[in-house]
Amino acid sequence: MLYCPYCGSGIKEEESYCISCGKKLPGDIDDRLEHRKRFNRLWFIPIASVIIFVVGISIFYLFLQNQSSLAKDYYEQGEKKLVDEDFEEAKELFNYAIKHKSNFTQAINALNFVDQAKAVKTAIQNANDEVDDENFQDALSLLNSAESTLKNYNGSAVINLVDELVFYRNEIKIEQVRSILEQNPTIDELKTLLWEADALKQNDAELIVENIRNQIIDFTFSKASEQLSNKQFTDAQTIVEDGLKYAPDSVKLGSLKTTIEKEKISFEVTQQQRIEQAINAEAEERESNENDAIELVSVEIENDQQGNIVVKGEVKSIATDPVNSVLIDYSLLKSEETEFLSNEVYVFPDTLYPEETGEFEFTHYDINEKNLDEIDINVNTITWYLDY
Repeated sequence: MLYCPYCGSGIKEEESYCISCGKKLPGDIDDRLEHRKRFNRLWFIPIASVIIFVVGISIFYLFLQNQSSLAKDYYEQGEKKLVDEDFEEAKELFNYAIKHKSNFTQAINALNFVDQAKAVKTAIQNANDEVDDENFQDALSLLNSAESTLKNYNGSAVINLVDELVFYRNEIKIEQVRSILEQNPTIDELKTLLWEADALKQNDAELIVENIRNQIIDFTFSKASEQLSNKQFTDAQTIVEDGLKYAPDSVKLGSLKTTIEKEKISFEVTQQQRIEQAINAEAEERESNENDAIELVSVEIENDQQGNIVVKGEVKSIATDPVNSVLIDYSLLKSEETEFLSNEVYVFPDTLYPEETGEFEFTHYDINEKNLDEIDINVNTITWYLDY
């Protein structure tokens, strides 16, 4: 078979020109026998184009990589400034990052967060101004609204800002509780305030919680003691158990609860036993008084923070056997020795062993006397029970 020596296309013997490339064929038939297909120079154009395209793409990729690296560096610097609360510098760095990488989503979000962070700082300042005017609810609303704007963000700067909001919110709640306490709230209001203050895990709140809890203990003790004195054991027990919900570790209320239970059992045995016990107690009381079984160490009156009169004192057992349910009967006298109130209060702990001391305390919520110099206290009798 014959071939064109120029393009390699098949030809016929009688043809003088190649029908493919158009060139004149050699006259020697031997020159037509070799199958040679020459390289078409037109192929240089697409090959060169491909090479140029690949090189361009590579250069552009390296450029984008460099831009991304610079954008990342600016973003990381901006994050550090954001944590340090240098918002203006952080904003500038995030803008640089976006300038080097326009689709840098993290930098765009961070830039938006800068404006939110500045708004939160402004809200905190406005909340403090509201606290100065004692508009506590308005102040809390400002902080709550500010915190809600941060829910779509995350990171160290967000955590720091949320912690700051929580801190100021707790501070405002503490100030709010203090303000309410200054208005002499009722016992029910005190119970509510106790839970609110106890939920605030700050040092100032602990002092307030202790103050409120002590007021609840004193109120509960006084009211339960009144019911106990009137032999209303169920009511007294209910009052104490309710108080223990708010002060479960109170030795004072725990001791009173024990006293109530013992008194209730003693009362429920039989009326006859109570009469016999009363007779025996009277005889033992006379004998013990002669032997000084219970010694009155001290007794005094003072005002609490609400201006109520508080009677408190201390006794000591000098008996040879344990004594139980020590009851102090006292009277409050005007300066002219006129009795205007008498009351009974139990000593805690309920059982006193030889040489052991006990305390008693009662708050008179129905008396508000500021001048204690005009009031005297007189302990009338001290009674108790023995184990035999």
